[in-house]
Amino acid sequence: MKGTRVVKRIIGSAVRAVLMAFLVAIPSLVLPGTSSDTAQMAALVAMVAAVVTFAEYNSEYPTFLEFRNAPPFNRLRFLALFFCVWFASLLVLSDMRDPTLPPTLLETMARGAESVLDFPYSPVRLMSIALAGLPGWFDVAFGTRIASLLLSVSMIALLLFWIHARFIFWPIRKSAFNFWINLPLFDPTSGRDVLFRLKRDAHFNLALGFLLPFLIPALLRFWVDTFDASMLAVPETLIWVLCAWAFLPLTLMMRGIALFRVAALIEEKRRRAYAQEDDLQLV
Repeated sequence: MKGTRVVKRIIGSAVRAVLMAFLVAIPSLVLPGTSSDTAQMAALVAMVAAVVTFAEYNSEYPTFLEFRNAPPFNRLRFLALFFCVWFASLLVLSDMRDPTLPPTLLETMARGAESVLDFPYSPVRLMSIALAGLPGWFDVAFGTRIASLLLSVSMIALLLFWIHARFIFWPIRKSAFNFWINLPLFDPTSGRDVLFRLKRDAHFNLALGFLLPFLIPALLRFWVDTFDASMLAVPETLIWVLCAWAFLPLTLMMRGIALFRVAALIEEKRRRAYAQEDDLQLV
């Protein structure tokens, strides 16, 4: 039985490592004309990501990855980043086609997302303002369409996780929640009450996740005005910058929702324990 568990853990870790390496390599695989230096860098990063992923999931004890045994937290994050990188790469590839050809389905989806999310003071509008500082030949409208679609993907993933956590009894639907395995970097014995600290961290993650889509374009604009802006016009660099802009707020807000859910579980368990003590005292 123990040997079977070890084999399953090794196979699962290897599959996750391959998927992570493929995710990192998507832009280099999809886009034509990728330089040899860019391809070598992508291969190196993919190898590092695969090794780290395999080591994390193959380890019996947790290291740094949170909610490792509480699906679908990390699965949703991976799928969101995967679709962001894939969609952005395909949109860049579509922009290289003959402009007389009819738009693809993905381009139509990006235009629809732009029409909904590109309004004054929105994160998409701020990102378009930041991209306006790139070299004159860069198509700002094209970058805005990519940003709109990626933000839509992140919002859908966040909504799915909130529904799962709120209505499908995550993370205790199938098994008990192991605090140490799923929150290895959180020490429940230090500092103030664990319930207070969980709610405080949850508020911080939600607030920072909400503000990042507005702060990142401002930082990007400052970088463009201060340093060499031509680097962002490289397709691979633009893809990863826009994916980071859409994905980082998602992962922070998902963590905030997850911490609130864990705090609610602890609060409910304490309420039951207090009620049981009161019943014993009455008897």
